[in-house]
Amino acid sequence: MNTPSLQQPSFLLANLKVDATTKPLIQRCQDLLKIIDEYPAKELHLIFPWLVENVFGSLDGILSGWNLRLLHSRSNEFNVVLDFLSPSGPMMKLVYKLQAEEYKYEVPVNYLPGPVKACIQEGVLPDCPLFHNKLQFPLPGVLTLNLALNPFEFFMFNFAYCLIAPRVCLQTQHCSSTDSAYFVLVDLYLKYFLPVEGSVPPSPFSDSRGSVTAPSPRASSVSFAGYGVHSPSLLKHHIFHQPSVNADPAAQEIWRSETLLQMFVEIWLHHYSLELYQKLQSPQVKEPFSPSEEHVLVVRLLVKHLHAFSNSLKPEQLSSSPSAHSPTHTSPLEEFKRVVVQRFVQQKLYLFLQHCFGHWPLDASFRAVLETWLSYIQPWRYTAEKTNPQPDQNRTVPDKWEPFVHENLLLYTKLFQGFLNRAMRTDLVNAKNALMVFRVAKVLAQPSLAEMIQKGEQLFLEPEHVLHHRQPRGYLTPSQGGSYLSSRQRSVTDTVFKVKSHVYSLEGQDCQYKQMFGSEVRGAVMKFIQIIAQARHTAKRISDHSSEAAANSSILSWFGLGSSDLNNTFPGAEPEDSGECLKKTHEFLDRALENLCQIFKLNQGQLAQLISNLGASQDDGHSRQLPDCIQGENGLVLTDLGRRQIINGLRRFEVQYQGDPELQPIRSYESALLVRLLYRVSTLLNDRFRVQMGTLCSRPDFLGCLGRRYLTDPDSSHRLKRSPMSRRTLELSLQPRLSLRPLASYRTLLLLLLFYTLGALLSFGPLSSTALLLMGGLLYGVLMTLFAEKLKRQ
Repeated sequence: MNTPSLQQPSFLLANLKVDATTKPLIQRCQDLLKIIDEYPAKELHLIFPWLVENVFGSLDGILSGWNLRLLHSRSNEFNVVLDFLSPSGPMMKLVYKLQAEEYKYEVPVNYLPGPVKACIQEGVLPDCPLFHNKLQFPLPGVLTLNLALNPFEFFMFNFAYCLIAPRVCLQTQHCSSTDSAYFVLVDLYLKYFLPVEGSVPPSPFSDSRGSVTAPSPRASSVSFAGYGVHSPSLLKHHIFHQPSVNADPAAQEIWRSETLLQMFVEIWLHHYSLELYQKLQSPQVKEPFSPSEEHVLVVRLLVKHLHAFSNSLKPEQLSSSPSAHSPTHTSPLEEFKRVVVQRFVQQKLYLFLQHCFGHWPLDASFRAVLETWLSYIQPWRYTAEKTNPQPDQNRTVPDKWEPFVHENLLLYTKLFQGFLNRAMRTDLVNAKNALMVFRVAKVLAQPSLAEMIQKGEQLFLEPEHVLHHRQPRGYLTPSQGGSYLSSRQRSVTDTVFKVKSHVYSLEGQDCQYKQMFGSEVRGAVMKFIQIIAQARHTAKRISDHSSEAAANSSILSWFGLGSSDLNNTFPGAEPEDSGECLKKTHEFLDRALENLCQIFKLNQGQLAQLISNLGASQDDGHSRQLPDCIQGENGLVLTDLGRRQIINGLRRFEVQYQGDPELQPIRSYESALLVRLLYRVSTLLNDRFRVQMGTLCSRPDFLGCLGRRYLTDPDSSHRLKRSPMSRRTLELSLQPRLSLRPLASYRTLLLLLLFYTLGALLSFGPLSSTALLLMGGLLYGVLMTLFAEKLKRQ
């Protein structure tokens, strides 16, 4: 693109809009690079909002922008887009160029997360200082409130919102979310602005106004109802608002790190408040926001990096207890690492995961939520200490992580209970679901972790340390004489206060805490163990049935020597629930049982006896029982217990063909011509002699029994009653009838041919062979009837 210096900015924006529809993306990036280098900030200021929307899409989801969430590494444009949007690329250079000036860009309040928007609309100051002193009151007649953000905040807001903005075109894509340009850019931004090693690179432009300063008091003319009585919070005051810290030149650069983190946390996690979550427990309340699997995967990336960022704190800084007013000992970045997880992420992530545990579909996509939770509760996995690695089952959680476990107690105990409630309603025969149970049990079974959790619960239940005055976030704020930058100064005697403060801040002051190692949860675990054992037995039955079916299938099935059942597939078996997957299911559930016994210190002998008794009862016919149901007007109706039994593969209906047996689809081992011909003959005979056949089969004597053997299916009554069908269908299926369809089978025809051939060799004519065949059939029926009657009397 030609960029003459005399061109007006309005023409520049118009040309860019035209190029956006005519030029390829690679060419547009090259043109933008020249424009950013050559044009002054005053002219770039006018194109910046359009350019951000053109890249990330509109906030309402109508414009998709560059489709960063769909752009994958195999695309030719992938590397060009990454170079343009990288932390040191042209787009960020434009942001810094505008940041050096006093430019502001408006964002409608309607696009803020629900709790933040509700606070602003109610006239309450939001907790996050990111939104303080940025509210732009509308002109008369305009109802929309806006926030005025600086260029860096505006860029990061749109980048973060790109993940949750609705995109219709995303439904048809099947690519991996972790391979997209958006996912890679999130990783690049986190590594650049929250570095594990070194410090944040300085801005290429001098920025005297870029540092975040303490929010100035609102003008008296600005009325904010409830502002004066708003309770203090940890996030309300910036951690670098203290004059001594702002005096440090390094603090002038750290503001970008905190802005990026707060923007990611607010946009991605802050969709649920404590009050909103409590309302969502009612089924009548519609959930305001439903995260996608891609959203959760990005949140997990954030959690993992924050752990690595926090754990990169130098040992000497970790062991010492410097004052927040002593910048000579620690840099602002080191102080930021101390508080980043607990103060910025914990509460919002807890409510986010709590919502996902309760509302996510009962399928394998829950694995993304599960791994996010497991990543958060295992910060020791993201340390630089790699000496003498131990096997997972022998890896002991170091004692230094005990304070973290105590200060995050609910994320271990309450979320485990949520997972337990969810897993009990999940099909554990599915290998993917069994793997999730194994993963949770394996993580919580790490040596010393269960003891840390149990100790934390004991500290919370200490009666002599009841808090008489509980702060909304638990800790004293700087305005009350405390500092959340010096939490390690507190003595060990304050541990009870920290645990209680954590629980009350996340669950509310009136919460009823349910112990993870209490009798109620232990009873639920025992019930869950029974479900696991039943799922193991079901998986074994499916595996055995599949093996038998595979062994019986051969070329003889062409002659009908194989199974002729249309429902030969084991009911409830999924494509992934066969072969190697079932072996994995058995292995995962076995190891999950071992780990659960280790966590809750269950008696191995009692567990083995429980499993053996369960297996014996199922082998004796328990697995043949119907799911729990009641008799309705139109047949059997499942109860809630029956639905859960079917979901977990504990019981099942014998689902089979329930229509007219004569009208079943023609099999490959049957002659279509003979099936149709014999059906007409049998229908004619049944219509002609229906009354006589019914009278014969209703007789209580021997002839009646013989007639029922030939004219009815002796097993149909028992089999059909085990299926959820109407009474009328059942009665029609039990009526006596003559069926000639077996004569259309190639197997029957082959046997008849061999029989008549043998008769011809023995000098029997066709009539003699037919008479002999009928006599043999009659004699077989008489003997089987007599034998059945004898067994019935015994």
